Amino acid sequence: MIDVFSWATPNGHKVHIMLEECGLAYRAIPVDIGAGDQFRPEFLAISPNNKIPAITDPQGPDGQPISLFESGAILLYLDAKTGRFLPATDRAKYEVLQWLMFQMGSVGPMLGQAHHFRMYAPEKLHYAIDRYSNEAKRLYGVIDRRLSRSAWLGGDEYTIADIATFPWLRSWDKQGIVLGDYPHLHAWFDRIAQRPAVQRGVQVLAGLRKPITGDKEREILFGKTQYRQR
Repeated sequence: MIDVFSWATPNGHKVHIMLEECGLAYRAIPVDIGAGDQFRPEFLAISPNNKIPAITDPQGPDGQPISLFESGAILLYLDAKTGRFLPATDRAKYEVLQWLMFQMGSVGPMLGQAHHFRMYAPEKLHYAIDRYSNEAKRLYGVIDRRLSRSAWLGGDEYTIADIATFPWLRSWDKQGIVLGDYPHLHAWFDRIAQRPAVQRGVQVLAGLRKPITGDKEREILFGKTQYRQR
């Protein structure tokens, strides 16, 4: 059984969905990032960047235990373990991988900043709000144009590129987005949302997550606690 150290966030849900789609046995171990669980030594031992998710698998590639952090790396590992959701041929594989990297390098970081400055920043910094809201709209447009020509992000099949991207778009309204402005993306989003494994995956640990309202949580997530040397 794979242990998943995680929380109900987009990056956590990527891995929850992948595990559900692959039908792998796993145990979700909550890492309450609002309480600072991500800074505990036992978690840092497997996730040195103090970010969720991370996994440990007692049956690694050589039959020995392995631990991994970074959601994109975990998706690739689970594909290698199961042979699912990444094409076998080089051309098709790289078509998918470029969209996975697009999610890791652009969609996640930029939508995260849009969400932060629109929802959590103690001051309403209009320059930051406008910058990241506009970047969110640009990225949604990139995805919409891609999906106007392709059934799925990586091509003709549902892959880890779709699994990685979907959770980040679930909070579209908090990113300053009108989903109806992106009809191809909207249709793709609805198709993914209807998948039973996706519906199960986004519920993992969701009942434990609470809104960030207190100063202590804000300090842990966004203040000096994040930058303390460990």
